[in-house]
Amino acid sequence: MTTPDPDGPLAEQLLRLTRRVHRIQKRHLQECGLGITPAQSRLLRTLAHYDSPPRMADLAERLEVVPRAVTTLVDGLEASGKVRRVPDPTNRRVIRIEITDDGRKALRELHGARRSAAEEILAPLTDDQRAVLGELLDTLIDGTAARGC
Repeated sequence: MTTPDPDGPLAEQLLRLTRRVHRIQKRHLQECGLGITPAQSRLLRTLAHYDSPPRMADLAERLEVVPRAVTTLVDGLEASGKVRRVPDPTNRRVIRIEITDDGRKALRELHGARRSAAEEILAPLTDDQRAVLGELLDTLIDGTAARGC
């Protein structure tokens, strides 16, 4: 006889919340009319954290995806003028990805859309509940518990 999983319902709640967050963020992205997918948004945000234009392999590693996925995302963002491929100044065989002025403008609009989505998700909570949730999320984010399969 197996024992019931006491964390099963909690894990399911977390998964449902994650899906809800993605749906709401996707809707807010569509409403801002930039024509950017959530994955492209994530790539733009990641790109903005680099001091100098990274290689696609660097982006793939940071995003934890295969390089081919980054190529597809960059192709779409380049077609819309939000990023551009530039040669590496020290090795012409290496291509780097640079955010454009249109890409920076899109990032500002994306930030607003993400903020609106967060406000919508957190709206039912009181200030005290938000504080507790913040502490709990910090604990989960910084947690060091061993992971199992």
